[in-house]
Amino acid sequence: MSWIAQKCILAYGWHRAMIMVLAGALAGLSMPPLFFLLGLYLALPLWVWCLDGAEKETGLKRLFGPAFHIGFSFGFGYFLVSLHWIGFAFLVEGGLGLAAMPFALIALSALLALYWGLASALAHLLWTDSWVRVVTLSVFVAGAEFMRATLFTGFPFDLLGYALTANETMMQAASLIGVFGLTFVAAFSGFVLALIWPADERALTTRLIPLFIVLSLLALQLGYGQNRLTGSDITMRTDMRLRLVQPGIAQAQKWLPGNELAILDRLIALSSSQTGPDNTGLLGITHVIWPEAALPFFLQDYPVSLVRIAQMLPPRTTLILGVPNTETSSLTSRSEYNSILALNSEGETVARYDKTHLVPIGEYLPFQSFFSRFGLQQFVTGSRGWSAGENRLLMQTPATPPFLPLICYEAIFSGDIFTARDGMDMEQAQFILNLTNDAWFDNSIGPAQHFHHARLRAVEHGIPMVRVANTGRSAIIDPLGRLTGVMEAGETGLIDADMPNRLERTFFSTYQNLPFFAVLLVGFLFSLGTHFLRKKS
Repeated sequence: MSWIAQKCILAYGWHRAMIMVLAGALAGLSMPPLFFLLGLYLALPLWVWCLDGAEKETGLKRLFGPAFHIGFSFGFGYFLVSLHWIGFAFLVEGGLGLAAMPFALIALSALLALYWGLASALAHLLWTDSWVRVVTLSVFVAGAEFMRATLFTGFPFDLLGYALTANETMMQAASLIGVFGLTFVAAFSGFVLALIWPADERALTTRLIPLFIVLSLLALQLGYGQNRLTGSDITMRTDMRLRLVQPGIAQAQKWLPGNELAILDRLIALSSSQTGPDNTGLLGITHVIWPEAALPFFLQDYPVSLVRIAQMLPPRTTLILGVPNTETSSLTSRSEYNSILALNSEGETVARYDKTHLVPIGEYLPFQSFFSRFGLQQFVTGSRGWSAGENRLLMQTPATPPFLPLICYEAIFSGDIFTARDGMDMEQAQFILNLTNDAWFDNSIGPAQHFHHARLRAVEHGIPMVRVANTGRSAIIDPLGRLTGVMEAGETGLIDADMPNRLERTFFSTYQNLPFFAVLLVGFLFSLGTHFLRKKS
């Protein structure tokens, strides 16, 4: 590895950029569902070595010069590999969308890579030749990941910390420090390995200290995870028996005119399937749950659908489903929402939630009045896209304890699903409900990746999650992230399962990202102080 370190230090220009793009691509393989953690540990040291050889610039080039290009190139390769599955959405529509797919992927990867480029440039401003530089780079990269997940509505897919959550044992650390804390640990444990090479006058035992640090961090994580798994007693609720329905409707067929009632028939047939030797159907089922946008129409436009649903449901059985919803505030103003409704056995709406965190371009088009002139629109059907709900609130029905509803990618925002500004009491929430439609990304790693990101919210907060998808993956996830029932992508059918009870508040749910911010602040002040002390000496 020593010669690789020397090659990175001496590289410059396009040669260095290509090294960084390839290193970033290798690191991208560490994301779910691949979890090639070794790739991350092989790639991150190259970033440090390239910064060791980066030219010192003045003026604006200190921010947008070689150090920026190093981080940007690494990020570009990383996001191009880890998020390549987003391009599958363009295959649904076909036509001109196929031609736009590579440009959209390149543009998205480049946009996200800007965060890592700035992190690299800022870290290089405080660069030293001591071990402190790996702390400095870890602080700025972890901070950039938080900003990427927050600014401009946020896009927290594939945060570095997910590389450290490959199994149930490893993911328990999220209950302590959340995925952002794991992001700092992942960055530091990868960057610190750069201190082993190149070889110098240090003794071999001294040079191997970084390796011992990484192994110790992994051992602590595994030890804590195993202790939490064996020491937590998960009990089941006695008042809920769930039926999760995964209809498996292809996205290309979902919104075709004339398919509306056929899709309703399919959902009702699956939901009331005669299962077991006694052909009991829905007997004993308290909640039937359909995925996001299960019905491709507004219920108001098809009143017969409510009659059919009421006929399907036994007394005291509740249907929870994702469905387009609309409100008319005046003769000329109509708002359309991506909603979750709870319907009782009379076909009456007893609870409702409108999605608050919409997907840019997917569910609405920013600057729509401008881009619509060029024929551009959001992916969802309709000319206006969805409107955002006013507040994220707990849902509750006469037959259901309070729960937190999340639609699609709302579940990937760590530390943001329970917010004080919305006036929610997290102690009241007994489970998280995540309805989604990942059919846009069928035959890719996207649904599995999205599932894993959502799964970690259950671990962070110690609250079970019910996740129902159109084409997969659907599952009951207990407060430790374990699956008590699962349907894989591409399967059609149902899951009957009991609801796990929640655990007491975790350390993360109590303090959220405050420890993460404290570590970043201490690391920044330490790096700043070390930099100025070395300049004076």
